[in-house]
Amino acid sequence: MGESLCSSTLHCFETNRHMEDFGIQHVNLELSENLERHRTDGFRNSKGLVVRRGTPFNISVKLKGRLFNPQTDSLRIKVTLGRLYAVMPVTFSEKHPSTRWNAYIDPSNLNHQELSITVSSPASAPVGCYKFQLYVFTQDVRKSFVVGDFILLCNPWCSEDAAYIPFEDQREEYVLSDSGLLFMGTPNNIVSRPWSFDLYEPGVLEACLDLLKVSPQHQTNRKKDYMNRSNPVYISRVVSAMINSEDDRGVLKGKWTGDFKQGVSPSKWTGSGDILRLWVKSGYSPVKYGQCWVFAAVMCTVMRVLGIPCRVVTNYNSAHDTNANLVIEEYYSETGQKLNRSNDSIWNFHVWVECWMSRSDLGPEMDGWQVLDPTPQERSGGVFCCGPAPVKGIKNQRTDLIYDIPFVYAEVNADVHTIILSSHDQVVGFSKDTEKIGSLICTKAIGYPRVQNITGDYKWIKSPTSTLSSKSSTISNDSTLRRATASKGVMVFLTLAKHPVAGEPVVCLVKIMNKQKIPKMMKVHLNAQAKEYNHSPSETFWDKHGVIQLAPMEVKVIQEHILPAQYEHVEGDNLINLAVVLEDMSTSERVLASEEFNIASSGLTIQVAEENAIVPNKELTAFVTFTNPFSHPVSGLLTVAGAGLIAGKEQFRMPSLRPGGKATQSITLNPSMAGEKMLQASLSLSDTSITIRSFKMVSVNSN
Repeated sequence: MGESLCSSTLHCFETNRHMEDFGIQHVNLELSENLERHRTDGFRNSKGLVVRRGTPFNISVKLKGRLFNPQTDSLRIKVTLGRLYAVMPVTFSEKHPSTRWNAYIDPSNLNHQELSITVSSPASAPVGCYKFQLYVFTQDVRKSFVVGDFILLCNPWCSEDAAYIPFEDQREEYVLSDSGLLFMGTPNNIVSRPWSFDLYEPGVLEACLDLLKVSPQHQTNRKKDYMNRSNPVYISRVVSAMINSEDDRGVLKGKWTGDFKQGVSPSKWTGSGDILRLWVKSGYSPVKYGQCWVFAAVMCTVMRVLGIPCRVVTNYNSAHDTNANLVIEEYYSETGQKLNRSNDSIWNFHVWVECWMSRSDLGPEMDGWQVLDPTPQERSGGVFCCGPAPVKGIKNQRTDLIYDIPFVYAEVNADVHTIILSSHDQVVGFSKDTEKIGSLICTKAIGYPRVQNITGDYKWIKSPTSTLSSKSSTISNDSTLRRATASKGVMVFLTLAKHPVAGEPVVCLVKIMNKQKIPKMMKVHLNAQAKEYNHSPSETFWDKHGVIQLAPMEVKVIQEHILPAQYEHVEGDNLINLAVVLEDMSTSERVLASEEFNIASSGLTIQVAEENAIVPNKELTAFVTFTNPFSHPVSGLLTVAGAGLIAGKEQFRMPSLRPGGKATQSITLNPSMAGEKMLQASLSLSDTSITIRSFKMVSVNSN
C-alpha cells in the first residue's frame, strides 16, 4: 500500500528529558493555506500536506517553556526521501540559492513563543513522499525533534521547473482538470467519449506514488530512482512503462481479441480512479482489461497528479509500420472485399498522451509537448514503452533524437498502397494515398468540450483545401489509379449523405465520372464489412453488384441504402468498411474508393435543475432521459458517475422500452468542491455490446 500521510499537527519527541523548560509543543503544517497556495487543495481528502517544488510553504512551530532566544537557540530542518536527505538551518534571511533547500523566519514578524517558518524546495527536487524532521539546538547542545511526512510534486507554475507551462488556462486544463474527452470513431464522425480522470478521488494520489515505488527502476536501485525523479523526462518514461503490464507489475493488462469475461471490457471503464484503486487493492496485479484509450487516460491521470501537464491525443488512421519502410499495404478483392494480407495495419484511431516539459537532454528547440504512448506495441530500450518523443522532432523527422521518434513519425506519416487482387492473386489495380495516415490528430480544446485540431503540430499540411469527406480514385490508360486531378480515365467518389445514426439507413453516394470522350460499360461492386478499430474487417454483411453505361464525359450518381436491420449486428464501437470497385468491361482496368465509418448511437440526455445556483455541499437533482432510437425494444443498465458531484457510481436497471419510448431517471448530486465538473451517464444495452453515452459539464460555484 502507499506510504502513510501525515496529519496537520506533528507529534513531538524529545531527545533529552532535562529539556522540560524549553522545547516544541507542536508543529502546524498550515494545511489550508499551503494547499491553496500550491494549487493542491483538491488533495484535501489525502489528509496530508501536498506541495509543489520551487514554491515556499509555511509551518508554525509552537514552543513550550521559555521563550526562543535567537542569540543562543537555533533550528534545523531535515527532509528525507529514501536515503536522500537535505539538512537546512533555519535562518533570518530569505535570500538563499534557489537550487537548494532552505528555511527562514521573517525577523520582522518574530514571535518568540510561536515561530512561523517558510520552507523552500529547489525546482529540481525529486518527486515523492518526504519525511520531515525539525531540530531545536540550545547553548548546551540539547535538542528535540518532530517527525511527519509531506508529498512533493512538480510545479508547472514555477518557471525554473522543467514541467513549467506558461499560461494559466493551460495549467487549469492540463494539470488541474479532473475530467475530459477521449476522441474515437472516425475523422468524419468523431465520437466524444467522456472520461473522469479522478485526480482528487480517494486513493488516487497514493496509487500514483505507489506506481513509482513498484517500478523496476525503484526496485532495482532506490537511491538512483529517487535522484532521477527530479526530471520529468525520466518520470514520464517510467510511467509509460508502468501503465501496461508487459514487463512489470503495471496497472493494466491489454486485450484486443476474444471476450472480456475474466475482467472488464475496455469500453466499460468510465474513469481512472476505479482502475488505479483496483490495482492497489489487488497487490499491484494488472487490472483486466485496457486498450489504447484506457492506457492513455490512466497515464494522463498519473502525470497530472504528479504535476506534469498532460493531455490525451487521438491520431486518426494511425499506421503500425512493422517493417519501418513508411508504407502500409491494403489489399482488396475485385468485388471490394477488404483482405487480411498484410503484417502492417492501420488503426482507425489510436490514442496516446502528450506531456509538456523542457528537454535539457536535447536542447531548448525540443521543449514543449512530448508524445508518450503507454499502449504496448513495440519495445523501447528493451521495455514496452514509448517516448517522450518531442512533437517538434516528429514534425521535422529528427529520427536521430531520443526517444522513439521514428515509430511515432511512421504512425502519422506513412503512405498507403491500396492493391486490388484478382481471384488468382494477380495485381489488377494499384493506388497510392499520401494523406490518409494521420489525417486528423486532435485533443480536447482548453476550457471547452470540443475538438482541437493539432495535426499541424505533427506534420506539414500539404494542402489546405484537402477534404476528409470523400475518397476518390481514377482509371487512366496506363491502368494506374490516381487522385481526382487526373485528366483521363474514370473517376469515382464514395461519400455518405450524412453522418450515420443508429436506427436510420446509411445512405451512400457513388459518383462516377467518365473523363474520356468515348462511351464505357462499367461493372460496379459495392461491399460492406464490419471491423474493429484496430483489426481487418470480418466477412461481408452487405453487397450490391451491377452494370452501368457511361456516355462520353458523362457523370452519374448511384445512391444505395444499408438498412438498420442489415447493419444492427455491427455493435458497440465497431465500424463499417465500405468499398466500391469499378471495372472497365472493355479494358478490365479497375478503380477503387473506400470509406470507413462508425454508427453513432444517440438518445441519452442529461439535465440539471437550478444549473446557475450550484454550490458545494448543497444537494440538487439531475435527470437522465433515454429515448429508444432502435426499431425494436431495448433494456439495459444505466450507470451515472461524476467526480466531485456524487460519491462513486450509481446504477439503475432500465426495463424494456418500446421503439420511440422514453424513460427518465433522477439522480441526487452533492458537489464536494468548486470548479467545472463532469456528470456522465452510460447505458449498456442488454444482450449486445452497445453502450450509449452522454455527459454534461456542471459549474460548481464557490460559496
